[in-house]
Amino acid sequence: MQKITILFCVILLLISTQACTDSKGQKQEPVFKQLPDIREIKPERPAKIKLKRDAKDDHSWEISGDDVDEIIRVDKKLRKDLKAD
Repeated sequence: MQKITILFCVILLLISTQACTDSKGQKQEPVFKQLPDIREIKPERPAKIKLKRDAKDDHSWEISGDDVDEIIRVDKKLRKDLKAD
């Protein structure tokens, strides 16, 4: 009985290894496709404004951010709004 069990296990092992091997015998190189339309897009963060006022009621500010055009636009708006007083 023990010989039959061992023989059965050996047959199962041989069948499973045969099923896992490539019957063609050729290696296929993996194919990687690059998609040029996909880019990393960074989220837009708004400009940060630190508004300061001194004892003489004069205003000053510090603007920081990633987009230079937005910083210039915010600076012009602040100059217009705060100097009109």
